[in-house]
Amino acid sequence: MIKSPKNSDSEPKARALVTSYLELGDRGSAVVGFLLGLEGNYTSWISFLEEFESSGGDLREILEVFLDLKCRGGVGFGSRVVTLILKICASVHHSWMGLGIHAGLIKMGLDSDVYISCALLGFYRWCFGVGIANQVLNELSEPDDRLWNQAIIMNLEGGEFSQALGLFRAMQLGPWKTSPRTIVKLLQACGKEGALDKGKQIHGYVLKHGLESNSFVCNSLVTMYSRNHKLDLATRAFDWMEDPSSSSWNSIISSHALHGHLSDAWNLFHEMEFSGTKPDTITWNCLLSGHALHGSYEEILTILRRMQTAGFRPGSSSITIVLQAVIELGLLTAGKEIHGYVMRNEHEFDVYVGTSLVDMYVKNDYMSSAQAVFDNMKNKNIFAWNALISGYSFQGQFQDAERLLAQMEEEGVQPDLVTWNGLVAGYSMHGKNDEALAVIDDIKSSGSNPNVVTWTSLISGSSQQGNYRKSLKHFIQMQREGILPNSATISCLLRSFAGLSLLQNGKEAHCFSIRNGYTDDAFIATALIDMYSKSGDIKSAYAVFRKTKNKTVPCWNCMMMGFANYGLGTEVISVFNEMQGSGLLPDAISFTAVLSGCKNSGLVSEGWKYFDSMSKAFSIEPTTEHYSCMVDLLGRAGYLDEAWDFIQTMPLKPDASMWGAFLGSCRIHRNLEYAEIAAKQLYELEPRNSANYVVMMSLYAMSNRWGDVDRIKDVMYNEGLKPGPIWSWTQIDDRAHVFYAGGKPHEDEGEIYFELYQLVSEIKELGYVADMACVHQQVDDDAEGEKLLLSHTEKLAITYGLMKRRSSSSAPIRVIKNTRTCSDCHTAAKFISIARGCEILLKDGIRFHHFKAGKCSCNDYW
Repeated sequence: MIKSPKNSDSEPKARALVTSYLELGDRGSAVVGFLLGLEGNYTSWISFLEEFESSGGDLREILEVFLDLKCRGGVGFGSRVVTLILKICASVHHSWMGLGIHAGLIKMGLDSDVYISCALLGFYRWCFGVGIANQVLNELSEPDDRLWNQAIIMNLEGGEFSQALGLFRAMQLGPWKTSPRTIVKLLQACGKEGALDKGKQIHGYVLKHGLESNSFVCNSLVTMYSRNHKLDLATRAFDWMEDPSSSSWNSIISSHALHGHLSDAWNLFHEMEFSGTKPDTITWNCLLSGHALHGSYEEILTILRRMQTAGFRPGSSSITIVLQAVIELGLLTAGKEIHGYVMRNEHEFDVYVGTSLVDMYVKNDYMSSAQAVFDNMKNKNIFAWNALISGYSFQGQFQDAERLLAQMEEEGVQPDLVTWNGLVAGYSMHGKNDEALAVIDDIKSSGSNPNVVTWTSLISGSSQQGNYRKSLKHFIQMQREGILPNSATISCLLRSFAGLSLLQNGKEAHCFSIRNGYTDDAFIATALIDMYSKSGDIKSAYAVFRKTKNKTVPCWNCMMMGFANYGLGTEVISVFNEMQGSGLLPDAISFTAVLSGCKNSGLVSEGWKYFDSMSKAFSIEPTTEHYSCMVDLLGRAGYLDEAWDFIQTMPLKPDASMWGAFLGSCRIHRNLEYAEIAAKQLYELEPRNSANYVVMMSLYAMSNRWGDVDRIKDVMYNEGLKPGPIWSWTQIDDRAHVFYAGGKPHEDEGEIYFELYQLVSEIKELGYVADMACVHQQVDDDAEGEKLLLSHTEKLAITYGLMKRRSSSSAPIRVIKNTRTCSDCHTAAKFISIARGCEILLKDGIRFHHFKAGKCSCNDYW
């Protein structure tokens, strides 16, 4: 065949010979047959390379045969074969051979061949980078259209956008024409880079050269303008099309849908139908994606039904989007129905569908179903592994998570940072900080670096567990490792500052948020409102609330709860009404906030009104929390009989929170009869809670029933129960000064008591009289009782705050106490605010008290 002259039969014979060699395992001879007999068209090359690799061949073998034929056999090859060899050199990164071929081409003067020149560009681009390839381009003589176009596309693919535009401009100075494919690539890059002006210039070229009839070019124009947020120009580009194709309609519909103009997208959809162009699956997916991106999850299920009614069978892309909506809406039943559809239509082996199903079951806490779907997947990607591992981790099933991690590594899938972060988040959420830190060490050992998500997961978990100080320690460590916080980190950090009432630190976090543009984030805004509210600065909380543009329901709820904790019931109701006026519907938490505002302000009739409206007007069934608020509201207002009847007649079984609220009301109104009934229930429901015993002891002490006080002390001793620690603290500069009841004395205790004695003398002259009912120990005389009252931790903290207060400062004294303040300290704080002309903010275990000019914000109702 080699000796015979080539004719029309030679190519089919050569192809058959090559195939025979490959089937017999003689790949070297197959390559010889191909190089000598099939150097013709591009299709032949592709077919041979696919056949060669499927037989187990390595492309480097082709290069070896080529060298052997050329160097030893002296065979000369045409430009087509040389082009193929250069492409293989680029593919396998055989740089030295490619350089040798280039040198030989220069010697023979063949480097000007257009096919070879294009192959040389590709070789240098892949083996040495775009910069070197551009140098080669400059050295080539007389480049033609094809070479220019390839050079532009090469630079675009290599991320050299400016260089590609420079080449495009240079082409305009000569006789060369830019191909439609190159124009499409340039427009795509202008959309990606946000280069609107450059895109408009290319649009001018399109109009000048009559390329607007090319549907691919027009679609790229629509997309370019859309990505540059110029929907009006995108629409004009679309309107210029005389006969838009389905892909053109899809481009403009997708542009509107992805920018949130959903009604316009639907109008275009109807126009498409009216024009006679039938929507296809891509059209429906454009609508599904747009609704998913902008949170219209309820509409997605409606679109799915319309799509099926129109005769389309949702594919894997459609199903994946719909499953995302199901996850967001928490519709497990709908998710199961979609799973059934997936199985009936054999989509369960699609890796994306399978991963979405795993994620759907994980987020609905159906781990057994998630595991079953996972086990049935043939091709598991890293996302499927991560979804299941994080699911087990978040559920606290750490043995299953670690088992899966080991299985993952056994199957050759290396865990990535998402895998590790899922474990960190799970351990941290369940209070296992040591294990979470151990995972971070594993991340470092594996050669990766913990990122902002890793540390934020650790900070968030600690904060959720109430370990605020640990949360702050983790944040400090994060900063030491040089990792900058993001908005999620700041949100978690603000929660910790709120938990510790660290106002100054919270303000610093607020400043950081402003500098980094985070304040428009709804989560940050809500966290700031919460921090200011819990740190005693309700004015700043309300200022943040007012500046927040797109308020979410949690944002409204947070503001209402802040007002409620300050006893500002009227303000709570005002915000609640404003929320409804904005078009948002309240949820169960909204009503908890409103009822809390009513109970802290004694608004009994308003409380009944909102409680009754829950089920009647908003179809929200009251929960235990709402019933507890009502018991507390009635009891605090002195309607103990009504509160008792309410407990007896409500449809839910009273829990500890309800009996605790009732007991607290009995203490306020010193009703021993009801208190003993409530205490009996609490002793059964939570026998290890020492606080219930302490409340009864104080109530008996108020009634001078010291024998019952001793009896409860004996019960607590026999049960091994100890009263929880009582403390108050105030922050001076950057240090928190803590005062314990019966604990370690403060280092300046002597000076504090000296100052406090003088302060009490001053307020006595103003009318202060010690409330001996707050002395819960049997004393011989009032003088001894007054000494005991002086040791109350909030008095010590207030006094110390006054001692360290700068004379020019008008800032309030801020004190945090972990239990309910007594009436004596409450009265003393009012007189102190007069004597020293100061404001005092006291946050006790129930609410805030703002003392100013002898009055408290609670109006003595707490």
